[in-house]
Amino acid sequence: MKTEWNLDLIYKGLEDPAYEADMKAFEEAGAKMRELVEKAPSLPEQERIESLLLCMEDYTKLVSRLSLYQGLCLSVNTEDGAMMAQQNRLMRIYSECSASTTAAQRIIGAVEDVDTLAAKSDLIRDYRYLITEAKKQCAHLLSNEEEAMIAAMDMTGGGAWSTLQSYMTSTVKVDYDGKQVTLSEIRNLAYSPDANVRKAAYDAELACYDKIADSIAFALNNIKNQVTMLSGKKGFASPLAQTLEQAHMSRETLDAMMSAIEEYLPVFRKYLKNKGEKLGHKNGLPWYDLFAPLGKSDKTYSLEECRDYLLECFGTLTPDMAAMMKEAFENEWIDFYPKNGKQGGAFCAGVFDHKQSRILTNYDGTFGAVDTLAHELGHAFHNRQIENERPLNQDYPMPVAETASTFNEVHLGQYALKKAASDEERLALLESDLREKTQCVVDIYSRYLFETAVFEQAQSRFLMADDLKEIMLDSQRKAYGDGLDSDYMHPYMWACKGHYYSSGLSFYNFPYAFGNLFAQGLYALYLEQGDAFIANYKEMLRTTPVHTIEEDGAQLGIDLTSKEFWKNSLQMVADEIEEFCKL
Repeated sequence: MKTEWNLDLIYKGLEDPAYEADMKAFEEAGAKMRELVEKAPSLPEQERIESLLLCMEDYTKLVSRLSLYQGLCLSVNTEDGAMMAQQNRLMRIYSECSASTTAAQRIIGAVEDVDTLAAKSDLIRDYRYLITEAKKQCAHLLSNEEEAMIAAMDMTGGGAWSTLQSYMTSTVKVDYDGKQVTLSEIRNLAYSPDANVRKAAYDAELACYDKIADSIAFALNNIKNQVTMLSGKKGFASPLAQTLEQAHMSRETLDAMMSAIEEYLPVFRKYLKNKGEKLGHKNGLPWYDLFAPLGKSDKTYSLEECRDYLLECFGTLTPDMAAMMKEAFENEWIDFYPKNGKQGGAFCAGVFDHKQSRILTNYDGTFGAVDTLAHELGHAFHNRQIENERPLNQDYPMPVAETASTFNEVHLGQYALKKAASDEERLALLESDLREKTQCVVDIYSRYLFETAVFEQAQSRFLMADDLKEIMLDSQRKAYGDGLDSDYMHPYMWACKGHYYSSGLSFYNFPYAFGNLFAQGLYALYLEQGDAFIANYKEMLRTTPVHTIEEDGAQLGIDLTSKEFWKNSLQMVADEIEEFCKL
């Protein structure tokens, strides 16, 4: 089995003639967009909208393909200077087209009677939701020239600061056990069954941030100030309000979920204190043991064993999922192992031109790593449901982006528990599941508090590394309470999480809590309805790009603005915690 992904189906390298041809075609698509915008007033309305939509399709397919390839290459080699230069080249072309794309969006958003046009045109009918959303977005657009300038300046502003954070965290050398390792490798040791290894890795990780913390603090301050300034200029009440509109999600839904989480925080603290006591701690769980395995969990999985386990597990859910997973392992979709210069964490990216996905992990053979793969393959399954949709209908909002992935984690956890041969094995699996759910609920809550505080405080002062450390510790205290040992927390969680460092996407934290708890509720429906649920589930995933978050829930009979739905999902976790404490 190959351990690195193959990108040849996109391009065979920068020297591939197809790469340069697409770069040229992208410039031409931008020029065509400019021409269409100029002559749009002279065209009949239906022809005007259809022409712009088709041009936007071509433009989107090209920029998506080029940026995907560049991003994938840089994710496994953040020191690739030639690829960085190409990324800057693409961004320059993109920024030069911003005035035209903004003007096109205005023209599309100016349609007064979408229904009448949709009745005459299949193309417009397919893009009814996009046109309706464009009408809302137009209220927040600046002038075409201003939008173009913002896109151009982001290259050396927020975009550059984001690249700096990624570069610093992927290349920093961590001194550990007489050698130097990557940050991804040292963070993986948090899952070691050896308590001494976990503590030493924690100390080494915290020490390494001193080398890069000031640079990353500058990145965070400047990104957040840029976002706040631009969101205000565009007429949003706050960066969070802008994020919710981008997410097609109501504040009512977010508040209902957060209120339910706050109510259930003491339940999670009970789990943390119980785990701490099991490991010999009296004052709550120290951070370095947050991911410590319990029970008999020393089993590791080779890639072949991981593949076979996932195929067996998800074959019980739906043959479509298992078949896609088999394809992913066999056709070099996945880049598995950590290495110097490779981005930490994990992600999945759709290669829609070829009806495939590409997945990055930092696989270490633990059950947690198997779980991570199941999560990312859930994203790939979501991608598969929308791969035949029109190009502008393949981008779903970020809260539901974590739904299919987390649904996979829930199914894997339930499957593993059923196969457990002893209480010790069941304890290990329950603990692994609760560990991840605590991250998705409690730690995500702390990250939400942290980002909210940073946005607020960065407006009145520059937040140095020590300031950010204290804000993070305060957020962790509010979220974890006495579940964590206050002497051993993680003041640098802001430095290693790339989600904070995007000028175009803020608050990429609550979607994980949403995905986890929404998936819990969906899995309860699956247990009730069995195979009949799967068809409805797949249809819901297919339509996520053309629905609001609340419409996604309603499609399956769920009211996401109701606190009770979220409490029911959290109660399922609470029941697991009770079983864990008994074991």
